[in-house]
Amino acid sequence: MKKRVAFYTLGCKLNFSETSSIGRLFQDAGYRSVAFNEEADVYVINTCSVTDNADKKCRKVVKEALKYSPNAYITIVGCYAQLKPKEIAEIPGVDMVLGAAEKFNIIEHINSLTKQQKAIVHNAPIEETNIFVPAFSIGDRTRTFLKVQDGCDYSCTFCTIPLARGGSRSGAITDIVRQADEIAASGVKEVVLTGVNIGDFGVRNGRREDRFLSLVEALDNVKGIDRFRISSIEPNLLSDEIIEFVARSKRFVPHFHIPLQSGSNKILGLMRRRYKRELYIERVEKIKQLMPNGCIGVDVIVGFPGETREDFIETYEFLNRLAISYLHVFTYSERENTIAAQMEGAVPGSARSERSKMLHILSDKKRRAFYESQLGSTVEVLFEGDVKDGYMHGFSKNYVKTRVMYDPLLVNEIKTVKLIELSENGEVEVEETSASLSVANS
Repeated sequence: MKKRVAFYTLGCKLNFSETSSIGRLFQDAGYRSVAFNEEADVYVINTCSVTDNADKKCRKVVKEALKYSPNAYITIVGCYAQLKPKEIAEIPGVDMVLGAAEKFNIIEHINSLTKQQKAIVHNAPIEETNIFVPAFSIGDRTRTFLKVQDGCDYSCTFCTIPLARGGSRSGAITDIVRQADEIAASGVKEVVLTGVNIGDFGVRNGRREDRFLSLVEALDNVKGIDRFRISSIEPNLLSDEIIEFVARSKRFVPHFHIPLQSGSNKILGLMRRRYKRELYIERVEKIKQLMPNGCIGVDVIVGFPGETREDFIETYEFLNRLAISYLHVFTYSERENTIAAQMEGAVPGSARSERSKMLHILSDKKRRAFYESQLGSTVEVLFEGDVKDGYMHGFSKNYVKTRVMYDPLLVNEIKTVKLIELSENGEVEVEETSASLSVANS
């Protein structure tokens, strides 16, 4: 019998793409992939350092794996494994910890599946992590995440990612296009470009050799992919040329996710962000000028050290005025080895929670307003294979989420529908389909 391997991913789209690629390494080595809640010989847990309670989450997932298979070999990889290898090695049941430079050589490191008395740790200094390893997810979603860039050269005072992933580096455009061709051959219709700082694409061997605009121009010619979606991109790297290209592209969709983090220039300075709020306004106005129906998502952090009530209200009012579509709200939490953790002016936890709640309510308001603005329009929806309470979901090009009673014939299909009416529970009735569809709040 083939040995069985199961995976669990914490964190971002980039982690999902890398987990999928690690899975293919195991398949090439003769392993059979099984669901995480099945008995397996090896469990690989890909961790994150950005979200809260990384240690608690890692421990819980390890405990769950051992519940399904008490004698399984447990390997931990990812950002948290790079930052806290010794801490992870002490978690009961963990057999191996692999840092950023070692995780893609996981097959070579697993010489035996015998449980260890003490976890084996392979964790080179992050400075030695300077090679770009390609990755993409496939087989688990209608939408595929394609890694085009890794690492970051920025020095935001709250962030541990440079310590966990190293400096900025990218693949060659020709190699990424080749991977997109491979994805297209699998029947996937939408590809999301992902990375740590994708707007900084083009750095290889410590030198800039390409630009992100050149990459998207090349990918726009890949046949067989109906949609390309750009994931989070820094406002100072989202140039007018990129926005103008997306506006005229047939494949790149009118959806941007642009981190803001704060609407206060004072707080942006404390965070060491590379822009001010005035530039952010310019980017939003440029998108809406060329793509009035474009969807704009925003990352924002509340409770950063030194953020007064007045600073937060400035952020709230700034966001309220902007023509944006939704927010991803993060409550600041201290991270070891960051400058922000040593800053004065810590915001009480109760104030952080209150501010987070206010922005979550604002996000709901913004999303509802955006959906209402789309009523009466005819859109193309790509349906995914997930099923919940008898419904399946799909997204329009501009990220309007739809749902329909489950129909296997709709999976991975693009259908043209008309958005009719927003109901009290946030759903929009549609017509011109073979099934009863609705748009649901995500």
